[in-house]
Amino acid sequence: MKRYIIGLSLMSALSLGMTSCSDFLEEPIRGQQDMENYFSTEEECAKQITGCYNFLDGRDWWQIYKFYNMCNMTTDDCWMGNTTQDPGDYRPAAQFTGNTIDLGNACQNFWQYRYKGITQCNIAINKIPQVKFNDEAYQNRLIGEAKFLRGFYYFDLVKNFGGVPMVMSLMMPSEVQGIERASKEETYALIEQDLKDAIAALPKKAEQSAADMGRATSGAAKGMLAKVYLYQEKYDEAEKLLQELTCRGSYAGQTPEYELMDDFSQVWNLDYNNGKESLFEIQTNNDTQYGLGERYSVVVGSRDDSGWSWGLPTSDLENAFKAAGDDIRLKYTILHDGQTEVPGDPTWTEDNPYPITASKHKSGRCNMKLYIPVGKRPSPYDAAHNPLNIRLLRYAEVLLMYAEVENQLGHDSEAQWALNEVRGRVNLPAISSTGKELRDAIRAERRLELALEGTRLDDLRRWKMDDGRTMMEHVFGANGSFVKYNTETSTDPYETTNQQENSNKGINFQAPRDLLYAIPNSEITMSNGSIKQNPGYN
Repeated sequence: MKRYIIGLSLMSALSLGMTSCSDFLEEPIRGQQDMENYFSTEEECAKQITGCYNFLDGRDWWQIYKFYNMCNMTTDDCWMGNTTQDPGDYRPAAQFTGNTIDLGNACQNFWQYRYKGITQCNIAINKIPQVKFNDEAYQNRLIGEAKFLRGFYYFDLVKNFGGVPMVMSLMMPSEVQGIERASKEETYALIEQDLKDAIAALPKKAEQSAADMGRATSGAAKGMLAKVYLYQEKYDEAEKLLQELTCRGSYAGQTPEYELMDDFSQVWNLDYNNGKESLFEIQTNNDTQYGLGERYSVVVGSRDDSGWSWGLPTSDLENAFKAAGDDIRLKYTILHDGQTEVPGDPTWTEDNPYPITASKHKSGRCNMKLYIPVGKRPSPYDAAHNPLNIRLLRYAEVLLMYAEVENQLGHDSEAQWALNEVRGRVNLPAISSTGKELRDAIRAERRLELALEGTRLDDLRRWKMDDGRTMMEHVFGANGSFVKYNTETSTDPYETTNQQENSNKGINFQAPRDLLYAIPNSEITMSNGSIKQNPGYN
């Protein structure tokens, strides 16, 4: 019998950014355990689930956040940004070179850490049912959390790579040889079933104790499954879940479990981690003894403010806010060079304006959503210690998904209601259009509401235009709107003069190749060639 030794990934002292909440991730790693004898108590099972959560972000920027940031860079919302350093594997992604060798680290790390998370979940799903629990509901909850996370991890993979190998148990490296990719449909079927199982086993957010705040809930699973359905254009299935979450249709008259934050300024404020709008977040902590916070904020920050300036907003994104008259969301999404009033941070004044110097940055803009006020930064700041939870799914996106689904089903009055709920929070006028015009308004709203939150690339890839091609194909390529804007129309001084990052970003885009990322070559080699590369990559 093979004996597998696993390191149970335990995290310590996670305060969730809220002083009223105790931590559900309390113990640092204590070493390695033999699976043959480890799973004997409820406590040990709970610790394994903690390890499953650990792989949501991997606990440092290069494991998961680098890939997420790269996804922003491959859209019209972000430049690579940093013009003082070699961008490495950011360049072939942002420039669509089709080179799988140069594209290596970001995709490879993401792939490996997503599968590490899947492995931890598989161990939990396979082992926890064998342990005798005093409380069967608690046992089912732990298994439900593992299935939610496994479904999430596979969803992250299938969106970016297409069908992937479906690993349902712990595999040794030798066992990977000969494994093949499942189809996209098979991968999605697994995700759907995992999330359905999670819905049945998990509690509502309101039913969680303070100590469990941040764990997956039935609402998070419903929202994620609705998103999975939407991405597959299974609108009827998505509608049922979204009506339940929004209390519409047959659920009318009930009180929604979630609601929008009162003010958009609160949405990404670290003082409002796990707020009433949140369905699911990556939990963080500023305890500098352990790397339990995020460093994503440092990665996207100005180089004049202790940041690295990777992933800077484009003037095209800013223009989208201005065209919509959306001053509120612009203020809390994009931080500008020379800004004398930064929300929540008295550091910057007319005598000391915020600096984003042209010699170091492709854009004079930074990500305001991930900005940490100077007075709230841990020391050292340039480490995985920032206590800003990363919002993965929030109620505003639920409403916008519902708007999209209802518009696709021809229920425009319902789509208008959901869309205008989101617009109302930022004092924008209600929209009364229908059909394709309403469809385009919903798409524009998603870009503004969810800007820099990692949804734009998914949307560009999946949205079809009137000619049957994806929006990605309309935005990028030699005749793409974004390429033409940057090379022919833009007057932004940072973007037009600083050609250390070329303004013709996206000109090399090719469909269908660039509608997915390349499978890491290391995985193809490890499989002995049984895993096949996505078409078009060299």
